[in-house]
Amino acid sequence: MKIANGVEMLNISSNIMGNLSVINPTLIWDKDIVILVDAGYPGQLPQIREEIEKAGVEFDKLNMVIITHHDIDHIGGLLAILNDRPYSINVLAHEKEKPYINGEKTPIKVAALEAKLNSLPENLKVMYEKIKAAFQNCKVNVDKTLIGDEELPYCGGIKVIFTPGHTLGHICLYLRHSKTLIAGDLLCVQGGNLMKVDPSINFDTALSIKSLKKLTKYDIETVICYHGGLYNENANQRILELSK
Repeated sequence: MKIANGVEMLNISSNIMGNLSVINPTLIWDKDIVILVDAGYPGQLPQIREEIEKAGVEFDKLNMVIITHHDIDHIGGLLAILNDRPYSINVLAHEKEKPYINGEKTPIKVAALEAKLNSLPENLKVMYEKIKAAFQNCKVNVDKTLIGDEELPYCGGIKVIFTPGHTLGHICLYLRHSKTLIAGDLLCVQGGNLMKVDPSINFDTALSIKSLKKLTKYDIETVICYHGGLYNENANQRILELSK
């Protein structure tokens, strides 16, 4: 879905453990660079390629991936993307996310399941094994780490906003030229309304609320949520309400 010139919200669907899952990576581009924000689940490279091509951008021109955080639905397709290209693609992520992406640290959700593995029901034990294996098979190097407040000099300016809470190094991106917020998993859209994500999937929900307050400093007309997609109905006011 076209959001603005050079900004496309991708729609990637798949069956995840028997449930239909739809995620929304974002494609940003101009004549000099093509950037993918988040990389889907393992095995979704064909769909990602198809969606990029549908946006009118050659997949072979992709030269940067920015990761909002290290959950498997955001980094699972990254290794396949990198292996598919005959040239280097730069991977950017917050410095606190890097050790989870490159495999130095156990991913937060895997560690949480591992800590109570003996008491888990069988279905969650199966899920744990699948998620653990998926992470082990998608380790990649992060080429450039971010700390927040950077202004990336691409596509009219991309502001990096450090928004920890869902994970320790979660980031959002603000596209100045279109007043668009790429929210990652800080927010979601449910029933057409912008919402905070379920607290049960956050590392620290109180910290996440503090991160929401940071967004009130920006003039946001459109929000792209990884889960739920597009929200553009008085976004500034809604974000202010959610941050209280």
